Amino acid sequence: MDPLPTPATQAGRDGLAALLDNPAAAVIGLDFDGTLAPIVADPEQARAHPAAVAALTALAPKVAHVAVITGRPAGVAVRHGGFAGVPGLDHLTVLGHYGAERWDAATGTVTAPAPHPGVAAVRAELPGLLDRVGAWRGTWIEEKGRAVAVHTRRAQDPAAAFEALRAPLTDLATRHGLIVEPGRMVLELRPPGMDKGVALGEYLRETGAGSVLYAGDDLGDLPAYAAVDKLRSEGTPGLLVCSGSTEVTELADKADLVVDGPEGVVALLTALAAQLV
Repeated sequence: MDPLPTPATQAGRDGLAALLDNPAAAVIGLDFDGTLAPIVADPEQARAHPAAVAALTALAPKVAHVAVITGRPAGVAVRHGGFAGVPGLDHLTVLGHYGAERWDAATGTVTAPAPHPGVAAVRAELPGLLDRVGAWRGTWIEEKGRAVAVHTRRAQDPAAAFEALRAPLTDLATRHGLIVEPGRMVLELRPPGMDKGVALGEYLRETGAGSVLYAGDDLGDLPAYAAVDKLRSEGTPGLLVCSGSTEVTELADKADLVVDGPEGVVALLTALAAQLV
């Protein structure tokens, strides 16, 4: 059994201490891709780390709530995570599309408002835009229901394709009332007002969290980090965990604790569960 690591910051150590002291008031918030699931070239092939469900099953009954917060549709994250019908995950919540969709294990159903009309308009124009930027062959479109993402990981030069597409995709999104969220070799076009900070903040207020641990890996997790920082300034202890990678370093710079990708996250959750009575 791996030992429980020590956070590098005092705020992180305080957050971990509060969680260990009163787990019944603690909320665990987790990103999916890159945090619970390794990043792969085709997102449709992404699956939770083989030990993730076991780690969550060991931890979830010992804390107040566990929420997976993802840009994916909630139902996709549930399927790819293998979360449905698992004993011990009875109170798991998946907040999909940055909180626009919600799946609760207790009911097994997804609730969501109507999609933003700009998403359909952008979806219709994207193929033509990518054809015009023909030098960046290898990019491809991921349909996400309430958002659309353009991936450059398969391009001949993924970083150059990413940078070349930033401006035209931002212009397209703006014309249709959307924003562009950059990530790990992906640019996502989605409605404004949807981010992991809003989703996490609302969930923590709803659940009355006494402490929070949030783990993420990508730029889209920065708003969740900011939400935890705000709560800490108001007196609620929190621990910020980064699922480390060489592609994105911004989170590591702001984290209290950096672990080695999804495997490190799973090891942390497992060690945490072992510490709790």
